[in-house]
Amino acid sequence: MSRIDGIAIWNGRSAVGTGSLSWEGDEIVAVEPSEADAAALAEYGIIPGLVDTHVHISGYAGERTVDWSSWPITTPAVEKSLHIAANARKAAAMGITTLRDLAGDENQMAVARVFDEGILPGPRLLVSGQVGMTAGHGDLFVPPHYPHRDPVADSPDECRKLVRHWARAGATGIKIYLSGGVLSMGDKVGWRNQTLAEIRTTIDEAHALGMPVAAHTHSAEGVEIALAEGVDSIEHGTGISSKHWADLVAKNVPVAPTLMINNFIADGTVSFSEEAQQKAQQVVAERDAGFVGAGAAGVRFVLGTDANGKFVKFGDQYEEIRMMAKTFEWTAERALVAATSDAADVVGLGGKVGTLAPGFGADFIVMKGRPWEDIADMRVENIVAVVSRGSVVFGQLPA
Repeated sequence: MSRIDGIAIWNGRSAVGTGSLSWEGDEIVAVEPSEADAAALAEYGIIPGLVDTHVHISGYAGERTVDWSSWPITTPAVEKSLHIAANARKAAAMGITTLRDLAGDENQMAVARVFDEGILPGPRLLVSGQVGMTAGHGDLFVPPHYPHRDPVADSPDECRKLVRHWARAGATGIKIYLSGGVLSMGDKVGWRNQTLAEIRTTIDEAHALGMPVAAHTHSAEGVEIALAEGVDSIEHGTGISSKHWADLVAKNVPVAPTLMINNFIADGTVSFSEEAQQKAQQVVAERDAGFVGAGAAGVRFVLGTDANGKFVKFGDQYEEIRMMAKTFEWTAERALVAATSDAADVVGLGGKVGTLAPGFGADFIVMKGRPWEDIADMRVENIVAVVSRGSVVFGQLPA
């Protein structure tokens, strides 16, 4: 059994003071008062591993420069799966020990199983298959005359069949599109994606098979459809305004705001086409106006970044959390809840991760400072060590 003693602990919801954390394999055995000098590790604190509810990890994982749009469609699946595993492990080393890939496929599902079985060390990986339409956001990452593309669904029956396909492949959730997107080629942010009949069928079938539905939207219409049709989470949430707050709070619908990536595209921090930059600027302006006051109103924002290792890197989640605290006028502790215990609940692992308590998985971060008291401490450079599934995957635990 492993143990770290005499350190400040934040358990995913509140501070528990100076104590000790014991774990055996991938299970926390005890969180209890410390037997060590309270000042022994006074400069350090422990928080649960982070949970990012919205990532895309199928991109190139190496150091050379590649074209982000063509690499995924010209790289063989067997090769791509190795990059997926490498990206996931990079994320875990930065303390993001649970990831939900929104719009994954059999490649991510295979890597997830390899991690779960301990064949390779890696974080907890959940994968949602996408159900989108021809010429929708999920389809427009492929040039129109390229012969190979991801499956689409253009009728209620096709939607139902594609949900069943993803369930059979091992998906843990479904992603749908209720508007256009920023990076898809020739797309318009305000385009409606799919009919109500198609959307309702997808949600019905996913729920019948025990899979939550995450809804991408950059429009007010998309937000209203999401609320009316019973999706399980809203991704991006552009179009949310004060008229939606009461419904969002009453239905307890989580929203992953993906602040950083759209800011980066809009302000040119990362280089994209002029079309993408203009769309991002439109999205950011509408999003920022609608988000003012939403945090205070109780809208359930959770950590979701769109990280893919290139535009938003694994580790940028720390900056995203600080941005969330500022944007939603949250305390540091409220921001950490959104990135740990509440995010874990959103991805269906609320009884397994995101909390430091006996019986939970052994995922945690040792950091310099007290990020639950001062959100400025929530920085990559303050990471001392990361434990994922009970093993140290970054740094060294303090003695």
